[in-house]
Amino acid sequence: MPQMLDPNFNGTLTYVCEHNEQGAMGVIINRRIQLSMRELFEQVELPFSGEDRGVFAGGPVQQDRGFVLHNDERKWESSLDISDSLKLTTSKDILSAISNNEGPNDYLITLGYAGWGEGQLEEELTKNTWLSCPFSSDVISEIIFCPDSEHKLSMAMDKLGIDTTQLNGQIGHA
Repeated sequence: MPQMLDPNFNGTLTYVCEHNEQGAMGVIINRRIQLSMRELFEQVELPFSGEDRGVFAGGPVQQDRGFVLHNDERKWESSLDISDSLKLTTSKDILSAISNNEGPNDYLITLGYAGWGEGQLEEELTKNTWLSCPFSSDVISEIIFCPDSEHKLSMAMDKLGIDTTQLNGQIGHA
């Protein structure tokens, strides 16, 4: 929402990967960082010759740890099944497959993640700090893996039918 002043989240689009009674975790999908995929792969001692899709700042927690959001059916060493078609993998085997052009067709690499403690996200949603939208398969193909990271937030707003110029920070509850 426009009133989000926290620089970690201002102007971001965050995909919530897991939300349960212990808390929530997600990755920011629209904040590309200066690090190229080639540089990242060099750091983990893997060759890279594919298309540089960018590396994203996934959130303020564990920024030295990599996360790969993808829609691949294969099993990797450490993956969280988010849905039937979407997974979050943290193991190096998926990076190795990507470096050999054998990885998923659609993926997004982030460093770090966003995390909320028990009840924290619910409280922030109650205070209208976040605008949320439901998950759908067209969100995956059209927004999450869209190469135009600068427009992902406005694309999500369009899906909701919201004109961002009409939003303000005033809280109202019916």
